[in-house]
This record gives sequence, structure tokens and C-alpha cells, in this order.
Amino acid sequence: MMSKSRIIKTLLQIVVLIGLLLAPYYLSSYNLSLLGRFLAYAILALGLSLVWGQGGILCLGQGVFFGLGAYALALHLKLAGLGPTDLPDFMVWSGLSNLPWWWKLFHSAAFSFAAVILIPALAAGGLSWLVFRRRVGGVYFALITQALALAFSTLLISEQGYTGGFNGLTDFSTLLGYTVLDPKFQRALYWITVVVLAASFWFLEWLLASNFGKILRAIRDGENRVRFLGYNPVPFKALVFAIGGALAGLSGALFTLHAGVISPANVGVVPSIEMIAWVAVGGRASLVGAVAGTLLVNFGKDWVSNAMPSLWPFVMGLLFVLVVTVVPKGLSGLWDRDSWDWLSRAISRWRSGGQPPASVSSGRNVEHVKKAVGIDVAATPLSEDETR
Repeated sequence: MMSKSRIIKTLLQIVVLIGLLLAPYYLSSYNLSLLGRFLAYAILALGLSLVWGQGGILCLGQGVFFGLGAYALALHLKLAGLGPTDLPDFMVWSGLSNLPWWWKLFHSAAFSFAAVILIPALAAGGLSWLVFRRRVGGVYFALITQALALAFSTLLISEQGYTGGFNGLTDFSTLLGYTVLDPKFQRALYWITVVVLAASFWFLEWLLASNFGKILRAIRDGENRVRFLGYNPVPFKALVFAIGGALAGLSGALFTLHAGVISPANVGVVPSIEMIAWVAVGGRASLVGAVAGTLLVNFGKDWVSNAMPSLWPFVMGLLFVLVVTVVPKGLSGLWDRDSWDWLSRAISRWRSGGQPPASVSSGRNVEHVKKAVGIDVAATPLSEDETR
């Protein structure tokens, strides 16, 4: 039987979902287009929350998997608007006379749709398996993924004749016989994005509530202890990273349809770090926080950039610093009572003239530690230092 809090939480999620589904009827076409793009970003943020917030795996190259899904669909969209023997314009400019064999695979819509999910998932799963089985993690894994993002964007730019180079792929006309720029198509695309986001959210909620989610959080909090208990963390971490990659690829494909373009500027090091910032602002351990942070940061970026284009990088840096130092659990942590401990400690320290105040709870913590190591608490009463 569902608890009262769970029922309220589910009802709130349904209300938000209905509000998003009705957005085409109360938002302008411009704002609806922005919301569609940012909701597509939110799908990636959900995967990043799973990988980083629940799995403890910091990835600074999530843009790579976003780009793989985006380019997989963009190749099909580019070919769909051409004749049977025509070549994309950038291939003609680069002097190519024949379509590369791997481009020909994307004539098939079914293959392209499958590639949107499978290519990023397999790339993420394969990379993580190779790295994690060597017990490489932490900052080293983060640097590996960041280098991968730099290499991927450089490869896209350098291969002008095959990828469109720095300009990327654009000028899409049709998908499955429908005109991409048709307002009806754009409205249907928005609704598809909302449904995919909701399905991804509820899938991850179910996954995290299962035994798999419990083991994943245990690996995050103490990987060696999990090994001692008989579990091999590598398959769990690789599977989670593959799920994050699949969601990033799906996000990239939807973003490409909303924006009408995909280029190396969307998949490099800087975009990958911005993706981390979205999740950090909202709260990396919260799925709701990841979505809220993505929407807040991107709408803020749009508003600030329109008013003062040069100001946004400074605002973004300040926001990230404030989150790290003041609200480390992000916006979702504001509802956590423990997140306000820093404020209560600061006030108590100010009232005591800079001296750390005595705390009853700290003394209780020492009691728990003594019990854990087998010390008789009754025989060894707390000293004055331990009660501080």
C-alpha cells in the first residue's frame, strides 16, 4: 500500500506532466521551442543524475554520447531530403564523388532510430567496462571522459567532408514523410519529448527503488566494502553508464529535431561541463532536481544572454561556486534539514564569539563510535573535548 507522502508525490508529478502537455496552448511558439529543447536536455540530465548522483561516477564527457545520438539521427535527416544519387552539399564542396558506405546505412529510418540509442549505449558501456575493470575511477575517469569529449569534437571538425566540419549538420526537411518545420510536426515533437522525459523519469525511479538501486548506492558509498560482500561492482557501474549514454543519445536526437542543427559546438568539453552544472544546481542525487536545474539554468542563460551576452559566463561561474560552497546538495537539498546545518553552525559560532559551540549531538556521535569499536561507554564517560 502506498504511503501518504508517496501518493502526494505521484499526484504532484501528474499535475506537472499535465501542465507540460498543455504548454502548447498557453506558450508562444518561441517559448515552446525553447521549452522543447530544454526538456530534451533534461533527459540527458536524468541519466547524468543516475551516473553521477547515484553511481558516484563523475563524467565530464557526456556531450560525446549526446553527440553520437544527435549525429545518428542527423545523418538520416540529411539523406531524407536528398535524391537517390545526390550528395550533401558539404561533401560536394570537399570534392567527394561517392557517398561513404557508413552513410548509406542511415538511409533506413529504423536503423537510424535504433542507432540513436544503441550506439551511445554501446560506446558508454564498452568504455566504462574497459576502464572500471582496471579499477580506474574518480578524478582519473573524469579526465578520461573530458579528453574523449575534446577528441570527439576535434574529429568532427577535422573531417569536414564526412561530418560537415565546424558547421555541423543542418537544413533538415523531412522525417518519415512529415515536414520538420510544420507547426503541427513541432507540436507533436514537443509532446513526444514530454512523454519520453516522463517515461525516463519513472523508469529511473523504479530502477533506483529496486535492489539494483540499493547496490548502486552502496557501490557509490563504499566500493571496496561491496567487493568484500561478494558483489562485483564493474557490471553495475558499466550498466549504469550505458543507461546514461542511451539517455544522452536520445536527448541528442530530440534536441536535433527541435533545434534543426547539430554541430561540434554542442558536444565538446564546454557543453559537457555545462551539463554537469545543470545537475549540480538542481541536485545531483535527485531526479526532480536534475530536471529543475536543467530548466532553470538554460532559461536563465537565454534570458541573460539576450540582455547582456557577455555576462552569462560570469553568472554561470558564480552560480556554480555558490552551489558548491553554500548548497552542495543543490536546489533539491533545500528541502533537506541537514543542508541547513552550515547556517546554524555559523550563527552559533557568531553568537559564541568565534568559538565552536558545544553540541549534544556531537557527543552522541562519539558514543556511537565508541560502541562501534567495542568500548564500554558506561566505563569511559565522555570527556569535555568529546562533548564539543
